[in-house]
Amino acid sequence: MFKDLLVELIQNKGITAYKLSKDTGISEALISNWKTGRQLPKYDSIILLCDYFGVSADYLLERTEIPENPNVKSKNN
Repeated sequence: MFKDLLVELIQNKGITAYKLSKDTGISEALISNWKTGRQLPKYDSIILLCDYFGVSADYLLERTEIPENPNVKSKNN
């Protein structure tokens, strides 16, 4: 599920939802809703998350188990 992937990405990067919010401009409330499964991200947020974490949209949408996208470079490593 998306919420599980998001939590895993946040933990693997060693950041908090607050830092993700500050770095991407996505509200903490919205990130919280994603983490709990109350909402799913919209297209523009998926793009931001892909760029931020350096993963493909297919990975975030659970179409593949391969997170890396060679065309995307992770920001704020």
